This record gives sequence, structure tokens and C-alpha cells, in this order.
Amino acid sequence: MKSLRTNALKEAQTRVSPEVKAPSVKISEFFGSNVFDKKKMKDFLSKEVYEKLISAIDQGELINQDDANQIATAMKHWAMSKGVTHYTHWFQPLTGSTAEKHDSFFEPTIDGPVEKFAGSALVQQEPDASSFPNGGIRNTFEARGYTAWDPSSPAFIMESKAGKTLCIPTVFVAYTGEALDYKAPLLKALNALDKAAVDVCQYFDKGIDKVTASLGIEQEYFLVDLALFNARPDLALTGRTLFGHMSAKGQQLDDHYFGSIPERVFTFMVDFENEAFKLGIPLKTRHNEVAPLQFECAPLYEEINLAIDHNQLLMDLMEKVARRHNFKVLLHEKPYAGINGSGKHNNWSLITNTGKNLLAPGKTPKNNLMFLAFFVNTIKAVHEHADLLRASIASVSNDHRLGANEAPPAIISIFLGQQLNEVLDEIEHSRISKKIKEDNALWLGIPKIPQILLDNTDRNRTSPFAFTGNKFELRAVGSSANSSAPMTVLNSIMADQLVKFKVEVDKLIKKGEKKDIALLTIIKKYIKESKDIRFEGNGYSQDWEDEAAKRGLANIKTTPLALDAYISEKSTELFERANIFTKRELHARHDILLESYYKKLQIEARVMGEVANTMIIPACIAYQNTLLENAKSIKELGLPKEALVAPLAIINKLSDHLSIVKTTIDAMLEARKVANTIEDSREKAIAYDEKVKSHFDTIRYNIDKLEQIVDDSVWPLPKFRELLFLK
Repeated sequence: MKSLRTNALKEAQTRVSPEVKAPSVKISEFFGSNVFDKKKMKDFLSKEVYEKLISAIDQGELINQDDANQIATAMKHWAMSKGVTHYTHWFQPLTGSTAEKHDSFFEPTIDGPVEKFAGSALVQQEPDASSFPNGGIRNTFEARGYTAWDPSSPAFIMESKAGKTLCIPTVFVAYTGEALDYKAPLLKALNALDKAAVDVCQYFDKGIDKVTASLGIEQEYFLVDLALFNARPDLALTGRTLFGHMSAKGQQLDDHYFGSIPERVFTFMVDFENEAFKLGIPLKTRHNEVAPLQFECAPLYEEINLAIDHNQLLMDLMEKVARRHNFKVLLHEKPYAGINGSGKHNNWSLITNTGKNLLAPGKTPKNNLMFLAFFVNTIKAVHEHADLLRASIASVSNDHRLGANEAPPAIISIFLGQQLNEVLDEIEHSRISKKIKEDNALWLGIPKIPQILLDNTDRNRTSPFAFTGNKFELRAVGSSANSSAPMTVLNSIMADQLVKFKVEVDKLIKKGEKKDIALLTIIKKYIKESKDIRFEGNGYSQDWEDEAAKRGLANIKTTPLALDAYISEKSTELFERANIFTKRELHARHDILLESYYKKLQIEARVMGEVANTMIIPACIAYQNTLLENAKSIKELGLPKEALVAPLAIINKLSDHLSIVKTTIDAMLEARKVANTIEDSREKAIAYDEKVKSHFDTIRYNIDKLEQIVDDSVWPLPKFRELLFLK
């Protein structure tokens, strides 16, 4: 009888890629074809309503009911012209993924059936709030929650073979108005940042009346054949391999990185890119990543809210398209032990309504002072709230990456590059001149800063937060994460810091100091105060951990402890000042994140026990019995004792490893039972981390040893060499 593994290997080896045809040779001709973008708004709306909608998108103006009805009708006409029959509010609950509830345009009436879509249905819907993670904000008997339209992110059409659906991006809030999603706090943080940044920009340019955060998200992922995926219960249920001895060949030759893309993978990439282009996702880059069958795609920069919506949509799209190609996309941060994990690098910057990147130095002293104001305030913000930024990227899956010599460590530090480090050092130690010296190397004590191009600043992949020319790159975000969490934190702390900066500068100006002198004085002060977080070396090294400890930088390696930063008094005051989170909302999120942590570990522990007991151990015992029969036959034949040495040694090794596996699984089960009795979420998460998860490595080590001993033909699970190298 053939095993599931054998059948899966045979199926995977005979795959034929489906034919992929783009709607047009030119991407520009079908880009955004499934998006209700500004061009289509203009075509389907009256000029008056169109202008009001643009004001709502750009300035946050409210839309009245009459205008909402006209917009809904136009949206329906456009969607139906594309073959759409249903609509949904597309939102991002605290599950980490997206959610949708479909309703039909169809409605029966006395005069016969019609297709209707009212403004009220566009603006608001009512999904069940109690069935999503809410951290105690909504009880089961208090189910009401609302999704509310976000006009700043355009509606789009999702296609499938069975039909098409109009998707309307929305926020999700409780009946009481408290946020139950990722988008609502992000929008509040962006609004706070806009106001604070504009206030600071006014020192330099009165024409700046809006500042937008921009974001480019690099998405790493693995692909595995669907049949092999289905033959691995651990992959199917947890997203990662809980067992598996590393293949003799892994990534040590660096031959996969930027190598020729395998044909079957290339076909998949072209297919999902075409679908992404139709949805207005501006994908620009695709390439092989470091590990075998690991890849990356990256878009052009967009306004941050839209960029995150697009990334959430992209992850869902990749999963759907992968099925057409008999692939499974693995977005887990560490699907395979022993090789590179996957991240989601968030490239963040600030752009004014005049088109200026506030994190790009200019050619004039005035522009350089403006650059320094935002550049140094970013460093100061991260220095002040490093623990909160660390909490924002914490998860059970990302814990596998952080500090694993493939991703930034759990210590938050900032890399600037030699050139800018020297500039800040020179400013810190220079005397502020009271006169403008245009012909000198200094202007108000500012060294001349050459215009920094993208390749003037080296990259440091060991840094969690690195300046890369005209932006900061937050490299610590996990590949499966919703980027709203870290971006809400980053934009919130930046807004708060800019408000503090303006208060301090204004105080000096009121005392009679010249504006530019006041600005530089506070900048110098911040450079000195935040110096400890700047680090240019190898973030993976033990030397850095030791040095960071001396500097007083936190090194919180596990999620349950890292999440405490969300509910600290300092963080609570920060978020309440800017009206981004209430204390109740923060405690709810803290509880939800802790619950997610221990539930995912609970699932991993259960899968580990089940697979070991029902698949691994039986296979090992069956092979052991074969060896025992062999040893018995050798003895009965009267062969020399030396002939028994090899089979008996293998039998003893099998017995030793099996015994440890069984004993440790039983101990893990008991630890799980104890942890499950704990009611407090934080204590429960810590118990799962320290008492349950602590058994995982022992179980895995011994099962991986068994994999090396047992006859390959009877081993039940597809091996790493098959998962990673089967094209």
C-alpha cells in the first residue's frame, strides 16, 4: 500500500502549469481595471459629487446621505457593468486576516425584482461583533458591531470562476464606537501625524498644508506543492513544519538567491501579478530569496493606508492564485527550521502636498535643517518608544525569526550609515553659530549634507530600523503580519514626538531666540539624548547584545513579555493624548494578542502530539520490528555475533529516541493541562511559552534523529529535500 507521502511525491512530480494570459501586453492598459478609482469616479459621478468625494478622500470631509446615495448608485452601475452581482464590506478584524460578508444587489419588490444598492448600505453594515476577537469589549449577548466605509481606500472587484464581488474597504467598530480592527487606529494615527508634521513644516514652508506617510512593503513567502503540503499535517494546521531534519543541501551555497526563477514558479508569479495589477496593486519587483523555494515581491510606494490594504489583499490573492497552480503559499515567518525565515520589510517615509520627501536632504541649508528636524525626531521617537515598536511586531511566529541570524534581533536599534552618523556627531559637538556663514562649511552649526541618493547609504540587514537613503526600513515585521500594527505605532510615536518638538522650539522662540537657532538647539539636544539607540555594527552578534545591555536597551525575546508595552502607563498616555486608543481598547488588544499567542502554541502542541503518536511512532516501531526480525534471523542462522552489532545498535538508538519522544510528549500534555486551567491571559501565555513550548525542541530533535535512522520508504512525512527542492 502506497503511503500519503509516496502519492504526494508522485503527484507533485507530474504537475503541468496552467496557461496564463494577460489581458494586454501593456500592464498600463489593464492596471486598476477592477478598481473604482478617481478616473471611474469621474466617469460615473456628477462633477459636484465627484469633487465632494475627492475632498472626503484627500481632506477627510464628511459625505452626506444624498451624496452617499449617488456614489452608491454609481458604484453599483460600474460594478454591474463588470458582471458583479454581490457586494461586501471588506474589513480587517483582529484575527490578522481580512473578513467579508456578501450581500446581493438583488431585491424583490411589489413591482418585480430589481438591483439596489443604497447609500446606507455603502456607508455602514452590521456584522456580528462578538464572533471576532474583541478582548472583552463585546459580550456574546452584545453582538452588534459596525463596518463603516473608508473612502480613502477605493472599492475594488474580486473575481473568481463562480462570480464577482464588489469589495468596499471599511473600518470595524463596536456598537460603543471602540475599534475592533486594525484600520481604525491606523487612520487616527495618520491624522495625528499629518497635523503634527504640518505644524513643524510651517517653520520652513508655509505652503505645506498636508503630510502623508508613504509605505512600500516587501513581501517574502515560500511556495510548496499542494500535494506535499497536504501530506504534512503540521504545515496544514500550523503553517510550519514542527519536525524535519534539514536537507543535506540547504541555502549554504547561496545559489538560489536572485537565481533564475523556476518555470513553474514564474508562471504562478505572472498569474498573481496580473490579478494584482487589475486590482491596482503596483507590483514592481519579483525575485528568488535566500532559502530554497523562498521568493519576494515588492510594490511601488503608496499612501500608507492604501499600501496596507493592498498588502492584505495581495496575501489573500496569492493564496487564491496558488491553488490554480497546485501550490500552497507559506506566509509563516519560519516554515522550515534551519533556513532563512520570511519577513515583511516596511519602507516608511513622509511626503508633503508639495511633493517633498521630508526624509530626503536637499541642496540648501534651509532644506537640510528641515530634513534634520524630521530625521532626528524619528530617531528620538523610536528611542523613546522602542519597547512599543518591539511589541508591535511581536507574535508567536515572528519569535522564530527575531535574533536568529536571519532577521533583526529583539533589540530595537537604528542604523544610519557612516555618513549620517558623522553628520549627527558633528552637529552634537559643534558650537551653534549665531550668524549665517554661507561660504563656510557650517551654516548655523550644520555640516553641509550632500544630497543622499539611494546608493549613498549602505544597507545593514541586521538592523531592525535602518535609514536607506530617503526612508526608514522597519525590517522586523513578520511576513504574515498585518502591517497596520507596527505602522500605527510608528506614526503615533512620530506624531507625539513632533508635537513635543514644536512645544520645545516655540518655548525658545518666545524667549527671544531666532527660529533657526531654536530649531537647531532642540535638534542637538535630541541627537545627544537618543544616541544610545544608534548602532552601525552586526546586530546578530553577542557583542551587540552585551553592548545594548550596557546602553540600557531592552532585549525582550518572547511575545508575552514584549506585549506589556501596549498597556504601560507611558504608552496609554501617548495613545490617549492623540485620541488613537483608549485605555480600554489597549487592554482589549493586549488580551487578544496574548490569547492568539497561547492558542497558536496550543494548536502546535496538539498537532505535535497527534502526528508523533499516530504517524511517527508507529512508523518507527514498524521499522524496529523489521530490524528485530532481521536480528532474530541472523541469530537463528548461527552467524557470528559481529553480524548482530549493526542491527542491535540501530534498534537501541531507535528505542532511546522513541522513549524520549514519548516521555516528553506526555510531559508536554501535562504541562498543557496545567496551563489550560490558568484564567489570566498573560499568565497563561507565559505558561505556554515557558512550560509547554519548552518541550518542543526536545521532541523535534529526537524525531529528526529518528528520520535519519528509519527506512526512507516507510517514513510517513515528506522530507525537507522534497518540500524545498522539488520543482
